[in-house]
Amino acid sequence: MDANPPSAALWAGQAPSPEKSSQILIREYPHRAIAIATESHALILRHSSTTSEAIVNGTLASAPSARPRAPSFDNGTAKCMVEFSSARHGLLADYRPLTPRPIYGTLGLISIGRDVFLCAITQASRVATVRPGETVERIEGVQFFCLNSADYDDVVALDPYDFDDDSSSVYGQGLGRRDVPVEHPCLELQKLLGNGTFYYSTDFDVTNRMQDRPADAIAFDIDNFDESFLWNSYMIQPLVEFRSRLQKQERSALDASRILTSAIRGFCKSWTIPQGSAPLRSAKTGLPSYLTIISRLSCRRAGTRFNSRGIDDDGNVANFVETETTYWSPSGVVFSYAQVRGSVPVFWEQAAGLLPNQQKITITRSSDGTQPAFDKHFADLEQAYGAVHIVNLLSATKPGENELTTLYRHGIHHCPLSRPPGGHSRDHSLLRDTEYDFHAETKGPQGYEAANQIRRYIEDSADGFAYYLAQESDDAPESNGRSASPRSRRYVVVLQQEGVFRTNCLDCLDRTNLIQTIISRMAVESFLGHRGEGAPSDFWSRHASLWADNGDALSKIYAGTGALKSSFTRHGKMSFAGAIADVRKSATRLYYNNFADKARQNTIDMLLGRLVGQVPVVLFDPISDYVAGELQKRSREFSSTEKIHIWVGTFNLNGRTDGVDEDLSPWLCPPELGTVQPEIFAVGFQEIVELNPQQIMNSDPTRKQLWEKAIKRTLDRRYGKPEDDKYVLLRSGQLVGAALCIFVKASVLHNIKNVEGSVKKTGLSGMAGNKGAVAIRLDYANTPICFVTAHLAAGFTNYDERNKDYATIDRGLRFQRNRGIGDHDSVIWFGDFNYRIGLGLETAKELVRKRDVERLYENDQLNLQMVAGLAFRFYSEPRITFMPTYKFDIGTDEYDSSEKARIPAWTDRILRKGGNLRQLSYNSAPLRFSDHRPVYSVFESTVSIVNERLRDKISREIYERRKVDVGGDTANLAPGVEESEDEDLIGYDAIEPGLPPASSDRQKWWLENGRMARSNIVPPKPDNPAYQTILNPKRPANPYAPADEQDWVNIPRSESRLSSFSSMSTSPYEHVNHSMLLASTASSTTPRKLPPAYDPSTLPAKVGRMQISEESAAGQTEGPPPPPPPRRQTASANGTSTTVATYQQPHKRPVPSPAPSGSSVSLVPKQSPKPKGPPPVARKPAHLTAPVSPASSTSSTFVPENTAQRDQARIQLPGLTRRSTALVQTSALSHDNVPTPPVRNGIANTEDSRPPQLPRRAVSSASVAKEGRGTPAGAVGLVGLADQERRPQLAARKPLIAQKPSPPTPPVPRRSQAVDLLGDDAGSEIGGWEALKPS
Repeated sequence: MDANPPSAALWAGQAPSPEKSSQILIREYPHRAIAIATESHALILRHSSTTSEAIVNGTLASAPSARPRAPSFDNGTAKCMVEFSSARHGLLADYRPLTPRPIYGTLGLISIGRDVFLCAITQASRVATVRPGETVERIEGVQFFCLNSADYDDVVALDPYDFDDDSSSVYGQGLGRRDVPVEHPCLELQKLLGNGTFYYSTDFDVTNRMQDRPADAIAFDIDNFDESFLWNSYMIQPLVEFRSRLQKQERSALDASRILTSAIRGFCKSWTIPQGSAPLRSAKTGLPSYLTIISRLSCRRAGTRFNSRGIDDDGNVANFVETETTYWSPSGVVFSYAQVRGSVPVFWEQAAGLLPNQQKITITRSSDGTQPAFDKHFADLEQAYGAVHIVNLLSATKPGENELTTLYRHGIHHCPLSRPPGGHSRDHSLLRDTEYDFHAETKGPQGYEAANQIRRYIEDSADGFAYYLAQESDDAPESNGRSASPRSRRYVVVLQQEGVFRTNCLDCLDRTNLIQTIISRMAVESFLGHRGEGAPSDFWSRHASLWADNGDALSKIYAGTGALKSSFTRHGKMSFAGAIADVRKSATRLYYNNFADKARQNTIDMLLGRLVGQVPVVLFDPISDYVAGELQKRSREFSSTEKIHIWVGTFNLNGRTDGVDEDLSPWLCPPELGTVQPEIFAVGFQEIVELNPQQIMNSDPTRKQLWEKAIKRTLDRRYGKPEDDKYVLLRSGQLVGAALCIFVKASVLHNIKNVEGSVKKTGLSGMAGNKGAVAIRLDYANTPICFVTAHLAAGFTNYDERNKDYATIDRGLRFQRNRGIGDHDSVIWFGDFNYRIGLGLETAKELVRKRDVERLYENDQLNLQMVAGLAFRFYSEPRITFMPTYKFDIGTDEYDSSEKARIPAWTDRILRKGGNLRQLSYNSAPLRFSDHRPVYSVFESTVSIVNERLRDKISREIYERRKVDVGGDTANLAPGVEESEDEDLIGYDAIEPGLPPASSDRQKWWLENGRMARSNIVPPKPDNPAYQTILNPKRPANPYAPADEQDWVNIPRSESRLSSFSSMSTSPYEHVNHSMLLASTASSTTPRKLPPAYDPSTLPAKVGRMQISEESAAGQTEGPPPPPPPRRQTASANGTSTTVATYQQPHKRPVPSPAPSGSSVSLVPKQSPKPKGPPPVARKPAHLTAPVSPASSTSSTFVPENTAQRDQARIQLPGLTRRSTALVQTSALSHDNVPTPPVRNGIANTEDSRPPQLPRRAVSSASVAKEGRGTPAGAVGLVGLADQERRPQLAARKPLIAQKPSPPTPPVPRRSQAVDLLGDDAGSEIGGWEALKPS
């Protein structure tokens, strides 16, 4: 890299040099793409829509530029396509600047909701120069650019001549892209990353200390980043993985472009030491020296003060900071010294409170349960730094801090690193400790100056640890008497640091920073002393000022304010103004810790990708899908399952402690266990303390600790054999009276990670803890498990309140990273749910005496609420075989005999949810010292165990092999290739000739660019051109099921224009044009083509009628007549039927012949006789029928010879009684006055082509009822005959007596010519549906 001019090495607030900047460009068409362009190369990114979005949008190419954003996270991954190539001619011709400012690197990609954002550094300033050519910049502003939406584009500032002023622009929307500015979904992330606590360097690897970097490396390797301190690791990971797949030349070009940026959080600052104040003077040049402090805050257990305490199961501690002091001299000497700070490495928590120094410390795991994580933490420190010397500054007089010190001391004593090898003294051990009560030591008249007395406790270790020292080699080239360029110098490592001091107090802020300042000065003094040099006071003043700034910066990150005692750190004495400043800082901390830290914690978790349901961004690679599929196929190679046993118990103690010394083995070690030793014991208590007004606001852990010891004693007695595993307390939690304790076998501790606890109050509307829940979650191998013990609202009739309590806990109880109860594979609820049995006292007791559990359970409130879906949805409870567990007289088996006379109930329950849980037993235990009986259950759980190392190895092998097979090209985003929709199908060829290529998430060959699925099957041609072929409607729904029906059937063709007014097909497989079903035998000279007869089977609903298959018996003459015959059938004169559709294999179905003249004729087949016929069906008036030539019909049809015979052969239909009204505009047509023709092919046929005369309008309700003028219920009125009044009065369903028809009446005179709505223009006869108007 190019060397920076020495004179410009530390220009305060100087922006990064132009060669370290790039430009961000955008192209909207044909696909939205964003490019980060340098002078020589460009990184182009494009969002790739998912398949579901593509189907909705009608495209499989890209996502829409704007759409509604969902507040929740998507379930799948957000895929983006990427290309890195040289800026060849025309590559960026279609792009325009997205922002006028240059950018100084990208922090990566993140998805929020359905949008994907690229984070770029837009403002930065140089703050440190470690040595010439190695500078550090502070991030002062970032911008998030959306890859798939234009809603948040920073187009132009309000003042086009002031590009550096954003005050008038809301994310670049100052010119009025919209009236109401859209709030950026990355606003909080933008504030966090731009608050001045993040640093980066494009010159060297800022995540590693100098000792862990090559001494004379010209460029740094991104693959060697220390992810413990890489805060943008989650966002930059997709780009790092993409970089690893590039060829070596392209990878080097990407690194040289400085596009990818590594960011740390903490503090970084340099002081320029002039030659006159420098401890090491150079005779060669007059260049200044650089004194620098770099603090790297770990992101492993990142969080705010009261949200992140102690250690986790992976050995990461809260507020872990590596601070490195470096000094560079122009004489060619580089010095470095590192030390660390971190929270006390035990499992503990502390709740925020409004009183300073009154926040209670809670130990959440026993010392035995803590030891594995404790050992891992110090093993990691030993591997990274060598020997470790602990400096514990906690107070010995404060109870909470003293308890932490006791556990700390226990962990050190049992840690393998504290045992010296080969029987040597403890001075030779890798882990040593010094307990130094800072407050007690500095209480005297000397004040904080007395803290220097710590030197005598640690000086031996300081001498043994040494420091890092590198010197410029003697053969460094020079030219013309001038020194070589900084990057041409070759450094040789002279000395390395062999150990590290680990300092802690409670917060690891104020006391810790002061002691670390002393340790840093000791190391620098040792370095100078070995060279026979000394430092002037001005140098130490600058050193102290740097450490004071460091303390303030770290304190602001963790606690919200600057460090206390910084006045002494800065000036060496405590002034009155400094004391006042400390009071102000303490008050400010209270505000931040109580009201702002929760939101800050969520933003941190989002940045680190740790929120539950947060969707990672995947840079699209066509090989990735193949690798994922192959890994799924080979999952058995790297994953396995294991069955574990979990014992779960719940006990309401009624506030009593007299059972602590009793034998708990009938409950904890029931006979159902046999020889099984469960891996996990989950014990829940309720009313562990008496719920009085003094207790409901606070939790006293004394009682809980007594019961923990009692449980431990019982388990140790039961499993006391040498071959048995011992149990340790993993974690416990308490909410006033409710407590939960998790004990696990010591041998399975290595399988358990991410143990967290949480509570949720429901008493007094969530203000008090007399009711509520305690929950503990853990990961057993790769299976998340959650235990919840709850005490719900009491009262016989308060089941609604209990339901609300459950809902409040289920929705409101949250663990870290926004993880809820439902976000676990296995969930077990247990406790005193207080649901009662809804029976009287005497009835319930009588059923108890009879041991009628089934009758009792039928009236159990919890059972009824679960069945109704009002509580514990999707949870299961096995059959209850034990008697109610509440309420007993103390010490007896008699139910409540007091004045309150409680009804026996199963208040104590255990419920489960999860497909990997199997309940082996469910029972109560005979412990009588409480008014409840304890309940227990044994579960068998199948947990998944994944060998992550083997899985990664197999994944890499598959990837490399596939890459060789199909080539290493990724999606080409160059113009001209953009139009292709097959970017994601590279390497996916057809498996056999003639088959389409394989589909992927974005491309499916059967959807053809987003259009609906379409069949290309062509029906076979019929033998007779008068017929056409359709799908057989009788074919089974399952096309693969064996059936006798043919796939296709032939039906007569029809050219009727009216066929589309009525549906003749109910087949789910076809939408047949209704003209297909009209008779094809009509004469070609027929001028009229009329609609088919009314068919009730075509109605969309069956309300008000029976199905067609519910047919009457043949020959039935009583009751309402049946409906017209089914479609495609017609009655013949000889009593048989012929099917109009010509099937490939005809199936003849007999149809009864018409009854003799004068009786009701049934045209329905004899199958399926029913005692009750279907309701009456509307008939079509005769004037709407069309003449059909019988000679042209293919089926013989019964045709009456004269009008009288037609009258006798008609079907009598009951009518609907209607009220008379003068508003009726249609003529009352009586079925008794209109002859009914026979039915052929669904069309009524007549002999005479002349239309009948219209009858006179009915004038009374009696005549209407007599003539049967109404439309039956459920039927559809015909066009032109619809009733104007829609409230008919239904008459009794009695068959009307056939009456002799009256002579036809001349038509009513019309004021104007009626309009034939559907008639044929060439016809000369009136037979269509006409608009009828009264005279």
